[in-house]
Amino acid sequence: MTITDQMGHQLTLAQPPQRIMSLVPSQTELLFDLGLADRVVGVTKFCIHPKEQVKQKTIIGGTKNFHFGKIDQLQPDLIIGNKEENYKEGIEQLQEKYKVWMSDIYTLEDALEMLQQLGLLTGTEAKAQELEQQIRVGFEQLEPVQPSIKTAYFIWRKPYMAVGSHNIIDHILQRCGFSNAFANLQRYPEITPALLQQADPQLILLSSEPYPFKEKHIEEFRELCPQAVVKVVDGEMFSWYGSRLLHAPVYLQQVINEVKENLS
Repeated sequence: MTITDQMGHQLTLAQPPQRIMSLVPSQTELLFDLGLADRVVGVTKFCIHPKEQVKQKTIIGGTKNFHFGKIDQLQPDLIIGNKEENYKEGIEQLQEKYKVWMSDIYTLEDALEMLQQLGLLTGTEAKAQELEQQIRVGFEQLEPVQPSIKTAYFIWRKPYMAVGSHNIIDHILQRCGFSNAFANLQRYPEITPALLQQADPQLILLSSEPYPFKEKHIEEFRELCPQAVVKVVDGEMFSWYGSRLLHAPVYLQQVINEVKENLS
């Protein structure tokens, strides 16, 4: 089988892979949900779902620092990575020795294409199709807020970093009817308090990851933007683009409904 990944690399597999390694948490979870638990041999230290099953797998480092010696010991016949979450030099080094399939995801459609391709690559097309259909139905039932609400979504503290344009979180925000206050900036810009006040968002969402924002952080944003609704949200539901998308619409609808209530 020859397949072109989402970064344009062509990959040829003589047979379905039996020793799969995942370098991306959300794609690791997807492999397990495709029924491939016994074929996954290595994951990163950030691969936390499904909790009990990933504990039994070899940790091959982080998403941006691979332990090449451990990878060589495992001898994977397929490695799955992602353009944004992994680092270019590490991936290029792996590509010299191994079959590496890369995702590149900005929208729900990109995520569903990734799901289809992984199903094809691993011989789990039927399960992949089932998951895809369930995810599509879930998002079709999502009722976005109207008119849209100007929203700042923060992923880091000290310095403050928010979500800009051209990433999956920006896309999910749009799906909810939350208009990104920093859509004019690229990717994950650093935001000064002055810039936040100038943007004057109606809603500020504080993500539980990668920085673990908690309820105690709400007050510091309220001081900067007293008029805004400030809420801590589950970052996995906004940014994980594997099978976690099955659970995202119900959660996102709850957030939409709570925000509507708070702003009414």
